[in-house]
Amino acid sequence: TGHTDRVGSVQYNDALSLRRAERCRDERIKLGIPKVRISVAGRGEREPEVPTADEVAEPRNRRVEISVR
Repeated sequence: TGHTDRVGSVQYNDALSLRRAERCRDERIKLGIPKVRISVAGRGEREPEVPTADEVAEPRNRRVEISVR
């Protein structure tokens, strides 16, 4: 699940967070994990690790979370 900080528009951050998650998925596929076993999602700026005001750059919010089941 990809995430972003609150810099930029909601639409841009949604797309960016999805690209982050897809990039991590692609790296796992290169390691041999079957693509069908991996799901990706982008949450944009909606689930911050560190709450901030709009347009505040917070590096800890720019992340990908990986859940293993």
